[in-house]
Amino acid sequence: MLGVDVVENERIREAIKRFGDRFRKRVFTEKEIQYCERFKDPIPCLASRWACKEAVLKAFFAEFGYLLKFKDIEVLGNLGKPARVNIRDRKAVEILGDRRIVVSLSHERSVSVAVALIK
Repeated sequence: MLGVDVVENERIREAIKRFGDRFRKRVFTEKEIQYCERFKDPIPCLASRWACKEAVLKAFFAEFGYLLKFKDIEVLGNLGKPARVNIRDRKAVEILGDRRIVVSLSHERSVSVAVALIK
C-alpha cells in the first residue's frame, strides 16, 4: 500500500510560531526534534517529517484499517542516507508483522513531500 503527502513549509513554521513547544512535542519525538535542529533552518526538515507521518498514516490505515497517531511514527534521519520509520505503537508493530515501511522524503524552500510504501 502506498501513501503520499505534501505540505507547505510555511504551514509548519506558522504552527510552531503560534503554538511553540506544545505543537512540536505533540507531533514530533525528541529524536526528530534534535535531528532537525542541527540544520540552520529546521522547518523544512520538520515539515518533511510531518509529510512522512501523514503518508505513513494513510498507507497504514488503507492497508490495515488501523489509525496511528503522529507520535506513533518516528522518522529517523541519517545525513546522506534514506530516512527510516520506527513504529512506536505495539499493536501496530504486531499488525505490521514481518512487513516493512519504506519512505522517501524531499523538501525545497517552500514545500515538503513524502511517500510511504508498505511492502
